[in-house]
Amino acid sequence: MTTKVLLFLCFWLTATGTAYSQGGALDSLGRRFGRYQQAALHEKLFLHLDRPLYLSGETMWFKAYAVDGTSCKPLLMSTVAYVEVLDKANRPVLQGKIPLKQASGQGSFVLPASLASGVYTVRAYTAWMRNFGPEYYFQSPVTIINTSTASGVAVSKDSTAYDVQFFPEGGNLVQGLSSKVAFKVTTKAGTGAAAEGKLLNQSGAVVATFKTLRFGMGNFTFTPQAGTTYTAQLTLANKQVVKRKLPPVYEQGYVLRLESRGANALALYVSATNTQPETVFLLAHSRQQVVVAVKGQLLNGQAIFPVDASQLADGISHFTLFNADQKPVCERLYFQPPKTKLTINARADKSQYTTREKVSVDLGAVAANTQALTANMSMAVYRLDSLTTAPTTDINSYLWLASDLKGTVEHPEYYLTATSPEAAEAADNLMLTQGWSRFRWEQALAPMLAAFPHLPELHGPLVQGRLTQAGTNQPVKSILTYLSSPSRLIRLQSALSDADGSVRFELGDLYGAKEIMVQTDPQQDSTCRIELFNSYSSQYAPAATPRFAPLIRFQQDYAKRHFQNQVQNAFADRARNRYLAPVVDSLAFYGKADETYLLDKYTRFKVLEEVMREYVPGVLVRIRKDGFHFLVVDRLTRSTFNDNPMVLLDGVPIFNVNKIMAMDPLKIQKLEVITSRYFHGLAVYSGVVSYTTYKGDLEGFKLDPRVLVQQYEGLQGQRDFYAPRYDTPQATQSRLPDLRNLLYWNPAITTGTAPTKLDFYTGDQAGRYMVVVQGLVSNGLAGSASFTFEVKPTL
Repeated sequence: MTTKVLLFLCFWLTATGTAYSQGGALDSLGRRFGRYQQAALHEKLFLHLDRPLYLSGETMWFKAYAVDGTSCKPLLMSTVAYVEVLDKANRPVLQGKIPLKQASGQGSFVLPASLASGVYTVRAYTAWMRNFGPEYYFQSPVTIINTSTASGVAVSKDSTAYDVQFFPEGGNLVQGLSSKVAFKVTTKAGTGAAAEGKLLNQSGAVVATFKTLRFGMGNFTFTPQAGTTYTAQLTLANKQVVKRKLPPVYEQGYVLRLESRGANALALYVSATNTQPETVFLLAHSRQQVVVAVKGQLLNGQAIFPVDASQLADGISHFTLFNADQKPVCERLYFQPPKTKLTINARADKSQYTTREKVSVDLGAVAANTQALTANMSMAVYRLDSLTTAPTTDINSYLWLASDLKGTVEHPEYYLTATSPEAAEAADNLMLTQGWSRFRWEQALAPMLAAFPHLPELHGPLVQGRLTQAGTNQPVKSILTYLSSPSRLIRLQSALSDADGSVRFELGDLYGAKEIMVQTDPQQDSTCRIELFNSYSSQYAPAATPRFAPLIRFQQDYAKRHFQNQVQNAFADRARNRYLAPVVDSLAFYGKADETYLLDKYTRFKVLEEVMREYVPGVLVRIRKDGFHFLVVDRLTRSTFNDNPMVLLDGVPIFNVNKIMAMDPLKIQKLEVITSRYFHGLAVYSGVVSYTTYKGDLEGFKLDPRVLVQQYEGLQGQRDFYAPRYDTPQATQSRLPDLRNLLYWNPAITTGTAPTKLDFYTGDQAGRYMVVVQGLVSNGLAGSASFTFEVKPTL
């Protein structure tokens, strides 16, 4: 059993702790939730994008970090990250499978020159994460500008449309029960907007007044009355007046209110319309671990649950109220910033440089005790201008905050760094307006756990498909199915269809665009239909990307960036498509062959039958009524197998020996034979006979028409980041222009006890440059750092 499988099983079996619990029903809630969380291992991805804005035709670079969602430690489980660029209609314009090694990976996309200007969404996920919904994927908006078309320089006014939403604390407004209502006001660009307002009943009387605090969020408290509808009237900063109706008021129900009672002291107040005594349960989980499980009695519709905040883990805690029937009726989120922080020290040797000058940056990571730590880091250096104004997402605030909330969190780093009372209230407003659960309670508390349809990819991409009866679409079970891809690297996967006809193939280190071929043995089945499923997720979170609105005041900036991009494409285009050769296992799936024949070393025959009879003593050629048969001589018993061996051509199974015998032997370079019974998963072969052509492309061999042939994009190769070095007088005096916007990108930095020094060179563009560093330590500490430096023209 491999280390990754053992690690996955360890996570699966890890017990979930309970701070305290009371009562059989409460124990049942805690047990079922803990059981679900043990099975639903929490995995997160973070993507460090090299910059927030691109031009069509430029290269987007990124680094992926995979972590355990409970501890934020690197998670060595998934070996593939799926990265997509989506347009505003959630259509993927770019897709890639990024190999993950030691819980991290790197990749890139060349943005097509035909991409229209707009705000796109970059999202990333693993196959395992697909079990828990698209809201849980990593998502980040990026701006792409096409300066070659009118869409890149269109004249547009700043948007004045606003989105206003209201969120009752706990979930619902209930008549006669005092409720806190949070609200959020955002522009079309997705940023919070300041506003003041008042709440009016249906008679026009003012019930409450309110105003935003930070990032367009705020709250107010009122008691809704029976048979009354409420309208909020808001006055925005531009004096625009907006009216919105509040959510409906229910006649019966529960209200949950959370209040702080001082340091580490919280209280949750429950109100209900039912004045009869009732048992209710409060369950709280932090970072997927149950930390509070208590029951209480509603007396006259009221109950109070005191909570010690020191029991809660760092990050977001979920409080859920269950009624006597163990049905969830209210939910409330609470956030406390992580107590331990990672500090990344990043500084350049100077604050100002000239063009084509060397820049040296020292990197180091320390914890609160100032002890230097070994960290996995990535660093980008890009030019700042009026177009590049959006902040980049930092890994610490994403892992501890933004990844557990729905929608886009504006300036998430604020909630982890600010310490004022206003910051605590702003964080509470964020919990009220953007809180969500990553699972449905009916799934978590079901008597039997449902199977997860997407397995973790422990050894490369999984290709999933289904066998059905032709014409009826009924599943076909217990059929051996084979997947292969023609190549000089002999790979073959086998799978047995299960009760619903599903088959799964593990492709390992298959890189680049390939043809994959799926088939069954015609002696076992000759009529079933084979369908392969798309490896990418077809589910999408609600669109939260702001609308792109190019402004007239940036026309000169568009023109300048367009010129720079065209120059770079003209003089440095070849350098940007250099790939590092991936390290792959060249050994065939069956290992070292018992017999290997390089046919060029032998006298060449024109008929393959002569080759087999003259040179291959381990395979007997026999002719029966239906044609040729191969009988492998077992080297262990010296007896002859009665069945045909597995015959392969460039790794593709050929079940008709007559067709392989009709092939021109001059097209075959190598022949390998396994002279023993070979066990391949659930398949058993009476030996293996493997032919390899010179190019590994089948040399025009006509396959059986029942074979499903499909184009497949394997793992993405690693593109080499190129940047010129001006370390000699000749290089410095080169007349080739250097108008790079991205000076440096390094996704594979490891720091140690001593500072790590990185060197790169400035280009020909003067201006201010931003250095952004993201980092993660094996103990789960994450951090980021950024600074700027100036480049002055050479005098």
